[in-house]
Amino acid sequence: MSTVYAVTRRLLSLPALLLRREVSKEAELLVLRHQNTVLRRQVPRVRYEPADRLWLAALSHLIPRSRWAEIFPIKPATLLAWHRTLVAKKWDYSKRRRPGRPSTAAAVKTLILRMAAENPRWGHLAHPR
Repeated sequence: MSTVYAVTRRLLSLPALLLRREVSKEAELLVLRHQNTVLRRQVPRVRYEPADRLWLAALSHLIPRSRWAEIFPIKPATLLAWHRTLVAKKWDYSKRRRPGRPSTAAAVKTLILRMAAENPRWGHLAHPR
């Protein structure tokens, strides 16, 4: 096992000397992909949080759609569904407040009317209710 490792390491180190940056990036990608493969074997189903979904949906714009199946840990249809959900939530105005000024609390109204009645010189004309 150790001789196979040594030979593999020597073979991989030669291009690394020539193209240090590119090989380093490619090696990092290979490590991350292998790590992803190992984790997929251990976990039956991964639950993605909204932040994870947003991140994957945003990164999908940088990668050609033809490569999605081999890069992303989810199906392309799932990724597109997440993106549709994000867009729908952005343009959903149903839960927003109604326009206009919020109503004044009843305690504040009572206090204002009492002060106005106690101070007739302020100019408030009290209307009996």
